[in-house]
Amino acid sequence: MPQERSHQDLVRYLEDRFACAQACDDCVRACTRRQGPAEPGDALNTTCADVCDATSRLLAEQPDQDEQRIRMQVEWCRDVCLQCAALCDLRPASAGCAQACRDCAKACDDFLTTLG
Repeated sequence: MPQERSHQDLVRYLEDRFACAQACDDCVRACTRRQGPAEPGDALNTTCADVCDATSRLLAEQPDQDEQRIRMQVEWCRDVCLQCAALCDLRPASAGCAQACRDCAKACDDFLTTLG
């Protein structure tokens, strides 16, 4: 994170980083609660959970990490969550997972905006 950011910018950065990590954790829980029999696309739920878990762990580390690495991970997480939400939208029993994925994608977008 560049040194020229103000205290207010730093606070927002940390708040958005925490919100993104929390949304990732929520998404992991939703994606791993599979309802009903196995269906095509369940692998995407597993992938989404894995990517969200990795993103959450990365965001929980020290805030002075390589910004490019963080950006790439968060963008990947956002993209996978949007794909997973679209798939979950096709299954009424997976509405909770779809919403958690969309919430996570939005939190990722918000955090990416904070990164600049």
